[in-house]
Amino acid sequence: MDLYFITGNQDKLVEVQSILPQVKQLDIDLPEIQEIDAKKIIEAKLEAALHHAKENVVVEDTSIYFDCLNGLPGPLTKWFQKTIGNEGLFKIVSLLGNDKAQAKSIVGYAKNDKEIYFFEGVISGSIVEPRGEHGWGWDPIFLPDGNPKTFAEMSFEEKNQFSMRKLAFARLKDFLNKAN
Repeated sequence: MDLYFITGNQDKLVEVQSILPQVKQLDIDLPEIQEIDAKKIIEAKLEAALHHAKENVVVEDTSIYFDCLNGLPGPLTKWFQKTIGNEGLFKIVSLLGNDKAQAKSIVGYAKNDKEIYFFEGVISGSIVEPRGEHGWGWDPIFLPDGNPKTFAEMSFEEKNQFSMRKLAFARLKDFLNKAN
């Protein structure tokens, strides 16, 4: 079975292929609706992706959710990053006095236009002053619980041992194995 992961990010593709080696990349731009509910964003992306591949498409949304902002920035993380960056995100959390956060990956899989499934991976942690050179996005400010390093201070192999994306894609892999 061909399985198509919609991404232009080579690092994400490598991470996903370490879990699902059979995944093929489709590097296409999909419209991304603005919405607080990540599942609605993923569903819209899957519908658009099915115009390019008629079945077995996978998309994901990985975001950071701050306790002090009732879950924001969540699926709006990209826009927060573009406007205030990691320093701004850290300052907000510091000013509000609650650094707790969750990093979430939600993977959407469409077997076809009638069968859509969601798989979630969550890592709890805290927001710290930016540090580290690896990764992308908010990796420099996310410190997973029980770990002395931010995601940006970890090697790819270290991060992939327990990343939220790995957890979500492992759940997809289990689902696909049971379906076959």
